[in-house]
Amino acid sequence: MFWLSKRASTRKWETSPWVESLDKKLAVKYFLRISIVITISFSDNGRISNPYLESSEWGWQKDPVGLRITLNQVYDRYQLPVFVAENGLGARDVLESDGLVHDPYRIDYLKAHVEQMKEAILDGVELIGYTMWGFIDIVSCGPMEMSKRYGVIYVDQDDEGKGSKKRYKKDSFYWYRKCIESNGEEL
Repeated sequence: MFWLSKRASTRKWETSPWVESLDKKLAVKYFLRISIVITISFSDNGRISNPYLESSEWGWQKDPVGLRITLNQVYDRYQLPVFVAENGLGARDVLESDGLVHDPYRIDYLKAHVEQMKEAILDGVELIGYTMWGFIDIVSCGPMEMSKRYGVIYVDQDDEGKGSKKRYKKDSFYWYRKCIESNGEEL
């Protein structure tokens, strides 16, 4: 977890009993932006793509500005501290023969989202922390495979469960460590 907000919005909204039961904190999970079309025909289970956003191999659109908007909307509505509980990028990482995993796409994704969280703080959001999903590669619940990796630590295991299960720190591990150590200042 890193950074505490220095400013808070002066706008006040009523909160629901559900929010009251959350011990005065809110958690947000943010992976992709989804638009639902109600008045026109649905495609791809009701999702439409924004042609101006890049998508992952699995079709999840990358929208860091959407995280800032979401944080502002949640904070404006409930006026409670917000914690980003999950945020990450599923990608096909490659373990090189020298034991290195180069994942600049994950670093770019995380960096863009951290930058937008910093902007949300300047907007007045009381953002009290952030965690990425996930720290170590695990079986992806959607496709139930190891090929879709989220972690900053690579696990040597394939979709059939074969491999040494040895762990390797990815380039993103070192970036994320520096980000945490600098409280989000060194991106």
